Amino acid sequence: MSRIETIAEGVTLYLGDCREILPTLDGIKHIISDPPYEDELHAATDKIRRNDGRVSVLGLNFEGINASRDEVAAALVKASNGWLIVFTLAEGVRAWRDPIQAAGGKWDTTLAWIKPDASPRFNGQGAARGFECAVTAWCGKGYRSWNAGGKRGIYTHCVNVGRQGEHPTEKPLSLMAEIVRDYTQLGELICDPFCGSGTTGVAAVKAGRQFIGIERDEKWFDLSRRRITEALRQPDMFVQAPKPAKQEAFEL
Repeated sequence: MSRIETIAEGVTLYLGDCREILPTLDGIKHIISDPPYEDELHAATDKIRRNDGRVSVLGLNFEGINASRDEVAAALVKASNGWLIVFTLAEGVRAWRDPIQAAGGKWDTTLAWIKPDASPRFNGQGAARGFECAVTAWCGKGYRSWNAGGKRGIYTHCVNVGRQGEHPTEKPLSLMAEIVRDYTQLGELICDPFCGSGTTGVAAVKAGRQFIGIERDEKWFDLSRRRITEALRQPDMFVQAPKPAKQEAFEL
């Protein structure tokens, strides 16, 4: 069952599949999102064992992006009128680049998120992952626009600092806040079609941006709603907070 919940003026959450919801939306300026990663990572994460044989990490409980990536990429490019930023592993950069370009997105570059406190490789059979990537493409008209001049696309943020902690792939708020500041303008509408625990939404509303979040798992939808609502109760003193919602939540 789909739900729409308007938390504040310009801040709305949708419960459902982004491929169905995105074509119904207007006015999205930028898309910043953390979709599921490749199937191979999800399979490996289902059961990772240390050398002593004990299970260290359990499954992510949602499928990887492989089968739906081309369809999702096309929907993201069509919905964005500015930047499209999608997190992925290094192995997924080209897999995202090709369908984004095929859909008409103008490929820009790949960002690196450096993780100083990344987990070690528990089986001791090689180097652990110390970074993740985010692919960027321009889907708007005219020249690309951002706020950081000649800054390098390297973002260094600890994984385990300031996390809410319930969602297994939650990104640090400080990371998402820096990306929002670099790539978007005050008052613009940011969409996260894979909203998860709502970190992008929290970063957006605290920076004075409008936000649309889409999440198909009701557990994470409710968590996003709680976190973004709490963020709106604690506004930045230098940013005008959104006005209260004019309507109650309703179902489709």
